[in-house]
Amino acid sequence: MAEQLTKTPEKTSLPVGMLKACRPKQWPKNVLVFVAPAAAGVITDPYRLKLTVIGFIAFCMVSSATYLLNDILDVESDRQHPTKCNRPIAAGVVPIPLGIAMAVVLFVGGLGVAWLDNPQITMVVALYAVLTTSYSLFLKTIPILDLVILSAGFILRLLGGAFAAEVDVSDWFLIISLFGSLFIASAKRFAEKKELGDRAAELRPTLGAYSLEYLGFLRAVSVSALVISYCLWAVEQADLTNASPWAQISIIPFLIAVLQYALLVDQGKGSAPEDVILHDRLMQVMGVIWVALLAIGIYR
Repeated sequence: MAEQLTKTPEKTSLPVGMLKACRPKQWPKNVLVFVAPAAAGVITDPYRLKLTVIGFIAFCMVSSATYLLNDILDVESDRQHPTKCNRPIAAGVVPIPLGIAMAVVLFVGGLGVAWLDNPQITMVVALYAVLTTSYSLFLKTIPILDLVILSAGFILRLLGGAFAAEVDVSDWFLIISLFGSLFIASAKRFAEKKELGDRAAELRPTLGAYSLEYLGFLRAVSVSALVISYCLWAVEQADLTNASPWAQISIIPFLIAVLQYALLVDQGKGSAPEDVILHDRLMQVMGVIWVALLAIGIYR
């Protein structure tokens, strides 16, 4: 079984390996910092946009530092994983001492960049660094807590954008963020368990504690709460904006995108959410339509 799952690590140069070790493919997750300013209608203000971009850069740097730390700590298990064996540190392209140095520089640099924005987002970025580091060290081995920390990473990005642009966070924003993050986290674990099969518990201990039925239950609860919360927000938003239909119409592409993502996860394709979003054409089209409808409603 191990011979069938484990691949020979890919060969690459040190500079390319250093860049890949920072996982730039994960940086699109940090686009979440733009959500709160955009929803508040201030993203077109040059000053607010500048602050949000600074927050985005800070999250990219710190998140890359946490990925490096995670890869250093998981180097042995990654070498037994069917795809993670190709990560630069696991493959031996980036030496562990160099990875540690890169992580320290990115941690300190990211917090410094955040401080250029304002103290509030610096605290959010620092909290993100603490939680993700704790996750890499020990929390990822504790069932439930690993899901909570994984979800918190998405929520902190959303809150970071609000603090960066100095905008208020509504109750609906928090509720939708909470259940959306939990849906993605539980879907990720579900897809990982299906993908790894009998080796799931060996390669990620918490997967041994979760059954597919339990993860399915979490997905059902979180996605139901997410869709209902979004629909209620959209209806309320339409009432607050003189019966503008755009927020209500946005429910359609939002629902289609969520259902498509749920289908892909059920097929075992959601272990890397960023890959799903970047490669599924239907989700991309629905995402563009959804953003366009909200933009018309907010900025018209």
